[in-house]
Amino acid sequence: MTQRGSRPHRRAPARRPRGGAEPAPRAAARAPRVAVYPGSFDPVTRGHEDLIRRAFTFADRVIVAVAMNVAKQPLFTLEERVALLRQAVDRPEVEVRAFDGLLADFARDVGAAVIVRGLRAVSDFEYEFQMALMNRNLAPGIETVFLVPAFDLTYLSSSLVREVARFGGDVSHLVHPAVQQALRHKFTR
Repeated sequence: MTQRGSRPHRRAPARRPRGGAEPAPRAAARAPRVAVYPGSFDPVTRGHEDLIRRAFTFADRVIVAVAMNVAKQPLFTLEERVALLRQAVDRPEVEVRAFDGLLADFARDVGAAVIVRGLRAVSDFEYEFQMALMNRNLAPGIETVFLVPAFDLTYLSSSLVREVARFGGDVSHLVHPAVQQALRHKFTR
C-alpha cells in the first residue's frame, strides 16, 4: 500500500560487475544430507524397507550399513545379506555397504550427519539409547534418529521371519520376493 502521491518502491536490477560476468549466486548448493542405517539385516524385512524409505524425509542419501557381527550366527552370509538388500531396495539414492568395526567411525568415514535406528517396542529403547549416547560420545557431530515402523510392521523382526520360514510358514507379505526365495532355498536343503 502506498501513501497518496508517493511511488511504490521498486527494487533496482542487479548490476553486473565490470567485464559483463554474471553475479555470484547468493547461496551455495548444500551438500547432500547422508544418513546411515546400520543393522545385521538377516534377512531384510518389509519393516527395514519402510525405515529406509522414511529416512528420505530428512536425508538425501541413505547408506545401509550391513554389519559383520561376530557375536551373532547369521543365517545368510554377509555377501548374501548385501545382495538381498540391493534387490529389496533398488533406488539410486540408497547405497548398501558391508562394514566391520565401530559404527561411529563408519558414519564419519562416509560423511553421514545422521544414524537411523528403528524402535519396535519400549524394550528396544534402553539398548538403543545406550548405543546412541556412545555414538554421540565417539562422533559428536552425528545425530541418532529413532524411527518407529509403520503400525502394521511393528511386530516384525528378522528373527521372527527366519522362524516362520524355517517351519514352512508364509512370509510373502513380510519380505521382498527375492528374500522369500532365498529363505525357501536355505530351509529346503
